[in-house]
Amino acid sequence: MRTFLREILGILILAVVVTILLQTTFQGYVVVYRCMEPNFQEGERLLVNKAVYHFHEPERGDVIILHPPFNPKLTYIKRVIAAPGDTVEVKSGAVYINGSKLDEPYIKEPPNYTFPQKKIPEDEYFVLGDNRNNAYDSHRWGTVPRQNIIGKVWLVIWPPARWGLVPR
Repeated sequence: MRTFLREILGILILAVVVTILLQTTFQGYVVVYRCMEPNFQEGERLLVNKAVYHFHEPERGDVIILHPPFNPKLTYIKRVIAAPGDTVEVKSGAVYINGSKLDEPYIKEPPNYTFPQKKIPEDEYFVLGDNRNNAYDSHRWGTVPRQNIIGKVWLVIWPPARWGLVPR
């Protein structure tokens, strides 16, 4: 009987450890708006890797989940466009990073707005939605502090026809 109880206790401890590990490293996210079309559709379910940025900083092109600086209770999905120390500018239907036009095959359409040249402060990121003209993002509310970034979108888990890793 003691062996049986010891095995049950061991299984329960292992289950608790695995649950805590999963909850601290991964999180689900449901795409709510159309700001990331054509790459992410409203209603898609994503798996977010919350641990990856403990090992390296977010990189240009990463699709991330974040709390916008104007309301930390909200959760948004955006693409990292510029990192600390970069200069960013939006003009003539294109994004320029450090003076060079950014190649963006992933966007729905070119931006129809301008954003004056700005140097990204230390520990902050400039993020945009892939649906540039229908996204509420850094071109409207500014940069995102590093501590507001929850994690990197890693996997599409719903609907089944879209299962797969998220490319950069």
